[in-house]
Amino acid sequence: MALLIKTDIDRGDAWAKALAANYPELKTYAWPYKGDPGEIAYALVWQPPKGELKRYPNLKAIFSVGAGIDHLASDPDLPQGIPVVRMVEPGLTAGMSEYVTLAVLSHHRFMLDYAAQRAAKTWQEIPQLPAEARQVGVLGLGVLGRDALETLKPFGFKLAGWSRSPKSISGVTCFHGSGGLDEFLAGTNILVCLLPLTPETEGLLNRRTFAKLPAGAAVINVGRGGQLVENDLLEALDSGQVAGATLDVFREEPLPQGHPFWEHPRVFITPHVASMTVPQSAVRAVVANIQRLEAGEALQHVVDLTRGY
Repeated sequence: MALLIKTDIDRGDAWAKALAANYPELKTYAWPYKGDPGEIAYALVWQPPKGELKRYPNLKAIFSVGAGIDHLASDPDLPQGIPVVRMVEPGLTAGMSEYVTLAVLSHHRFMLDYAAQRAAKTWQEIPQLPAEARQVGVLGLGVLGRDALETLKPFGFKLAGWSRSPKSISGVTCFHGSGGLDEFLAGTNILVCLLPLTPETEGLLNRRTFAKLPAGAAVINVGRGGQLVENDLLEALDSGQVAGATLDVFREEPLPQGHPFWEHPRVFITPHVASMTVPQSAVRAVVANIQRLEAGEALQHVVDLTRGY
């Protein structure tokens, strides 16, 4: 029984060590794999080359290193009938909630404005709003969205969430479907996108969406770069309809050197680091799932590739 690892080189080594410590009977091989393809029973991957996974005829499961699986769903040659498992583990979830909380508080406390003042050597107080005067709205109410909302509760914000299908969360006003999106947006002062990338969410953060927000809203995108229409955001920022944005994901990564986001004073960017899988803790989720499958039990966190999550 063997597992193929295809991820960043430095993390690949960390994954191999973590797996050896937690599941020593499982052999691991780093990509590119030159041995017998039939030996590989499991694949732990991030952005494998298109068509790579169809080389292994005895695959039992494909594990995504991250929470997103669009890097697999976009492969036209992905083996059919092989379960794809997204990464769900406490460290990944906690990291995302930390980032979202930091970004929300940064916009709530006008940190982009104070950064501009610092650059201009200006000393001026900005009147502060109480948290209860702002609504934080989260697009996407899966594991990450729910945990982010729970983490924000102690600060006193009004909290709202939107999802494709109905959800119920204590202390959160929930909206769903196309019919509930406009009402959700109309009350949201700080918008957080935590949606998976699907045909339905491609380009969702666009001119129309921004126009539905209250004037001066903030936008935080930690979903996927393909959900943001970048020129529409730039227009909304320059008009003042959107007061500021925190962006961790982009259509092209790394962000090109000449991209206007680098220099825009109302945009704070990070290099796709909102939540990072740490092999030493995440390995337990992978090992537990492999052991379930080997014992004839159902896998956890299997995605529906037709829905994209």
